[in-house]
Amino acid sequence: MIAVMLAGVTAMLVSLIVTRYLITFFRERVMGQPILGKEDLGPEHHMKKQGTPTMGGLAIILAALAGWLVAHLRPNLALSDQAMILWVGILVMGGMGFLDDWIKVKKRHNRGIFWKQKSYITLGLSMLLAWWLVTSTSVSTNVSFTRASFPGWHLPWPVWVVFAGLIIWSTSNAVNVTDGLDGLAGGSAMMAFGAFAIIAYWAFRNPDVYGAVVNPLDLAVLAAAFAGACAGFLWFNAAPARIFMGDVGALALGTALAGMALTTNTQLLLVLLCGINVMEAGSVAVQMGVFKASGRKKRLFRMSPIHHHFELVGWPETTVIIRFWIISGVLVAGALGIFIADFTRVTDNL
Repeated sequence: MIAVMLAGVTAMLVSLIVTRYLITFFRERVMGQPILGKEDLGPEHHMKKQGTPTMGGLAIILAALAGWLVAHLRPNLALSDQAMILWVGILVMGGMGFLDDWIKVKKRHNRGIFWKQKSYITLGLSMLLAWWLVTSTSVSTNVSFTRASFPGWHLPWPVWVVFAGLIIWSTSNAVNVTDGLDGLAGGSAMMAFGAFAIIAYWAFRNPDVYGAVVNPLDLAVLAAAFAGACAGFLWFNAAPARIFMGDVGALALGTALAGMALTTNTQLLLVLLCGINVMEAGSVAVQMGVFKASGRKKRLFRMSPIHHHFELVGWPETTVIIRFWIISGVLVAGALGIFIADFTRVTDNL
């Protein structure tokens, strides 16, 4: 438990320091976020945010990595192969997001060079990460809800690679879609990582039930480090934001969340743990479906993702953020309740 707490506290402190530095660094170099205007069907009411420093996700990644590494100064905490592979995936996806952010800033337009191809690139990277996990570690290839044996549908490893790759791809892009209001993506991710820290530590303390989770203590440390890093970043990212996380942060956070679900055997529970991201990405899919089905004449929402719809309905931005945080908190609490209830049921039958 000390290692988990050490990771979270260290990451939060490093995140506070690095985020503050990045705000000054980017402001001095006039490296701010461009906003899509009316001509690009963007949120015109957000034009006042144009020029806000971006790429703050660098602070989240660096802080989480620092917290994770510092925790390993504790004796008897091994560096697990699964966590290290996840870190490679997080850094690669974050690196691609950073490149896209950099191009946006330099072009002064909110579409990087990869804005059309990015989905295909992230899908390919997601499949590679899933393949590496299954071929190099003992990750379970069962479809799982709260543990590997529930429901325990076994998948051949090539099928699992596709299944897991789609989870990584969809989660990373869902967090990216959610990152449209100050603190929304960071706050909801912080809650989900906190839940994953509890789940992984619970698995560490109960190996008889969760024996399929490989080195769960290291996974708990990883989740706690990201939760702390998000908390530190939110200090400056809360409305009105002084810095945005950018694609570098959103893609990294999404990859980390999906990776936690895959390695703790809670892939199906991820739907609740990242419920707000599912809602946001789902609203985009529904909007596109209605628009195309109507011959490009009708839209279900005033604007998607759905947080923009509520803004245009008349909700202030802070109201949307706080209410979405409440929804996220309820869903995360519900997911933890299901996890603990399943554990109670299993142990009562032992």
